[in-house]
Amino acid sequence: MHYSTQVKPISYLKANAAQVLTDLSAHREPLLITQNGEAKAVLQDVASYEQAQETLALLKVLALGNQDLAAGRVKPMAQVLTRLRAKRAAA
Repeated sequence: MHYSTQVKPISYLKANAAQVLTDLSAHREPLLITQNGEAKAVLQDVASYEQAQETLALLKVLALGNQDLAAGRVKPMAQVLTRLRAKRAAA
């Protein structure tokens, strides 16, 4: 994903903050903010941010699962089901 068309200086953000927020919500594309010609921040709408956070959380769960698998920290499904059923029966 390239954001080269979504680059604005901080002075633009200061002068057009309300419009920038409206555009972020409408287009759901992040905006790269520069200061003195250098990239300093990325702005994005809340929905996109939340979606990205959920995606990162799922990727983390997958990575942890892969680590458990590689380390041999796994049990057969039948064994887990038997244990869960025993707990339920005891409750």
